[in-house]
Amino acid sequence: MKVLIACEFSGRVREAFRSLGHDAWSCDLLPTELYSAYHIQDDVRNHLVRDWDLLIAHPPCTYLAVSNVQKWEARKKEQKEALEFVRLLLDAPIPRIAVENPVGCVSSRIRMPDQIINPWQFGHEVKKRTCLWLKNLPLLEPTDVKQLREDFLHNLPDTPYRWMHRSRTFKGIAKAMAEQWGIVEGDYQLPEQPARTYRNIMPQVKHTSRKQFFILS
Repeated sequence: MKVLIACEFSGRVREAFRSLGHDAWSCDLLPTELYSAYHIQDDVRNHLVRDWDLLIAHPPCTYLAVSNVQKWEARKKEQKEALEFVRLLLDAPIPRIAVENPVGCVSSRIRMPDQIINPWQFGHEVKKRTCLWLKNLPLLEPTDVKQLREDFLHNLPDTPYRWMHRSRTFKGIAKAMAEQWGIVEGDYQLPEQPARTYRNIMPQVKHTSRKQFFILS
C-alpha cells in the first residue's frame, strides 16, 4: 500500500507502516525527527495528486482546537484558512483518508468526527482526546486498554517546544493505524450510528456553539 502521512515531522506513523512493508512517506514543512529518505520536506498540497492508496493527515490545530477557544475571536482569518486546509485534505483524490485533530471547531464548521480515540486505549497511560474523520476506512479498535489515565497536556512543561510534544502521534496509535488500516481492501462503509455518538467507550461530545463544548457521561 502506498501511504502518505501529511503534516508529520515525527515519522512515527510513517515508520509504523514501513515496518509492515508499506511504501509510506511523511510530508511536512519541517525536517523529520527520525531521519529517512522517505520524508518529503515541502507543502503537502504539492503532493496530494499522486497514486496514493491512503492518506493520514495531521493538520495544524493551533486555530482549531478547543484548548485555544479564547483566541478564536481574534484569529478568525487564521481559523478560516486552517479550516480550508482541513477541507482540502478531506477532499483529496485519494481512495482512503483519515484526518485527525483534537476536539475543536472542525466538528461544528465541517462535520462531526467519525470516532474519538484516546492514548489509553492503545497502551499509553494518558488521556488526550483525538477526533478522527474517516473516508473508506473502519473505526480503529482499541488494542491495549489501560486503567491509569493521566492528563497528557496538563503535565507538559510550558516551553517553546510544547506544541511539538502535543503534535507527535502516540506510538500505540500509530501501530494500530498501520495494523488495522494497512490491510483494508476495496470499499468500506462505516456502519450508521446515531448522531453525535462514538464507539470505543468514549463519551458523547456535544456543543451548542463554537465556544461551548461539554462532555456528557
